[in-house]
Amino acid sequence: MALDTLLFILTSGILLGGLYALMATGLAVVWTTLGVFNFAHGTFVALGAYIAWEVSQQASGGLGFMLGAAVAMVVMFCVGFASHYVLIKPFERNANLVLLAVITTLAAASLLENGILLTWGPRDKQIAPPIGSKFELFGATIGVHDFVVLGIALVALLALALFLRRTSYGRAMRAVAQNREAAELMGFNVSRLFAAAIGLSAATAALAGIFIGSLRFMNPAFGADPLMKSLVVVILGGVARFTSPIYAAFIVGIAESFSSYFLGLYWTPAVLFGLMIVVLLIRPEGLFGRRVKTL
Repeated sequence: MALDTLLFILTSGILLGGLYALMATGLAVVWTTLGVFNFAHGTFVALGAYIAWEVSQQASGGLGFMLGAAVAMVVMFCVGFASHYVLIKPFERNANLVLLAVITTLAAASLLENGILLTWGPRDKQIAPPIGSKFELFGATIGVHDFVVLGIALVALLALALFLRRTSYGRAMRAVAQNREAAELMGFNVSRLFAAAIGLSAATAALAGIFIGSLRFMNPAFGADPLMKSLVVVILGGVARFTSPIYAAFIVGIAESFSSYFLGLYWTPAVLFGLMIVVLLIRPEGLFGRRVKTL
């Protein structure tokens, strides 16, 4: 294999890893805090991208892109915040909360996807990237926008980590995730913290969707693939630590890049699911999870 080809595959895989880390970390925050899987997460990715596209049409150049990203993240945080009170809170004391959350989030995903279809139509769209220049590195042509996307994704993950670890509100969210009853006894507003967790997840999903929409064409159903990739990443890496899905995301991104080059796009999902199954058989807690002793 030529050096330029290898470098192109690696850079593509690292870029994908950054996007998957952004999507999967938000999903993991909801999973660890509320204990439920949000099947509307992929639709949050798509809706955030479409909102950014709509806003960016009103301005030109990099200003339109940045304004669209800011508006989309704020709107999606509000959508995620409100979705807790509509989809989860009415059933939080029910013994079948996990099953009911699957039903309600799937229903929300279907409603939002059809809302996108009715609002923006079925035709493919793409967010105009603010940077179109490219450069060569050891013979491989790499877009500057790709590096900017990766850098912003890593900065966003760092900001989220600092928020959860260094701020009082972030530590309160972590306390609720560890022991809800104790947090309630300490006077925390648990419902608001749960809603904030889904809001943060939706905001990071929107940011990932904006980047995906600037790199490829998007349609109302394009959130299904990010949801599948996020699920694979979270299961593969585990949720024992904040960094677990991030490490797994780069593994999945590089594995997808190599499998797409050597096997083709149609075999890539099979490779990723096969990798996930092997990891589950060997380490059910995930590659970076903690093994828990049971009786």
